Amino acid sequence: MNIYPIETGNFKLDGGAMFGVVPKVLWQRTNPADSNNLIDMSMRSMLIEDGDRLILIDTGLGNKQSDKFFSYYYLFGDFSLDTSLAKFGFHRDDITDVFLTHLHFDHCGGAIKWNKDRTGYEPAFKNAKFWSNKNHWQWAVEPNPREKASFFKENIHPMEASGQLNFVELPSNDFAKNTKLGFDILFADGHTEKQMIPHIQYKGKTVVYVADLLPTVGHIPLPYVMGYDTRPLLTMNEKEKFLNLAADNNYILFLEHDATNELCTVKHTEKGVRLNETYKFTEIFN
Repeated sequence: MNIYPIETGNFKLDGGAMFGVVPKVLWQRTNPADSNNLIDMSMRSMLIEDGDRLILIDTGLGNKQSDKFFSYYYLFGDFSLDTSLAKFGFHRDDITDVFLTHLHFDHCGGAIKWNKDRTGYEPAFKNAKFWSNKNHWQWAVEPNPREKASFFKENIHPMEASGQLNFVELPSNDFAKNTKLGFDILFADGHTEKQMIPHIQYKGKTVVYVADLLPTVGHIPLPYVMGYDTRPLLTMNEKEKFLNLAADNNYILFLEHDATNELCTVKHTEKGVRLNETYKFTEIFN
C-alpha cells in the first residue's frame, strides 16, 4: 500500500464561522485572519494505492460552480486535483473508488463535472465507484435548513443517476471494522449526520483522515467547534473520545483543511489533549 497527499486547492473561510463561540483573540493565535476576518484553508485529499485499487478520499470543490460562487471563497494558489494526481503518476481515470467523508460542497464538488456540451453533469471519475452511506445520503438529498447551503443538487444527484453510487454498510455502533474499502471507519454525527472518518493501517501506524471532525490543529481544544456543526455539543463529545484514543495510540492525523500542516499527533496534558507535533507527509512516510 502507498498513500499520497493530494492538494486540490486552497480557499478562505470566515474565521468566526470556523471557530463558533471561541473569541477571535484566542483562535487567531493558530489561525491568523486577514483584514476581512478570513482564514486560509486547504482541501487536501488522500489517495490510497492498494493493489489494483486506487481510492481517493474527498475531492475538493471542483470547478463547475459560477464565478460568483467562487468569489465568495477566495480561491488562491496553484494546486489542482489533476496536477496533484499527475505529480504521483496518476490520472483521474485511474481512480477506482471515490470515498466521500460527507457531501458538503468542499468535500464532494470535484466528484461531478460539466459534460462536454455544458448542458448537464457527469461523473468526474468515469471508472470509479462513489461511496457514501444511506443515512448521510438521505440527510443530503432532503437537507435541513441549516445545512441546505452546503448540499448542492448538482454535486449529489448525478452520482446516483450514473449508477456509480455505493453505500458503506452502517455498523451497530459508531465504528466499522474491515470495510469493503480496506480500512476502518469512525462514524460521527456532530458536524453532520454520519460523517465518515477513515482509519488506515499504514507502515505500522494508524493514519486517520480527520475531515471536519478536526479541520485544523487550531481546533484541537474541545470548545473550538465550528459554527457550521449541526450538533456542536455532540461534536465536543465525539472529539474528546477520538482525541483521547489518538493520544493513547499515537495516531497520525491527516488534516484536510489545515493550510499549513499536513499531519499532526496529539498528547495528553494537564489541560486535556493538545497538539504534540506537526509534520509534512514526507517527514514520516518517505
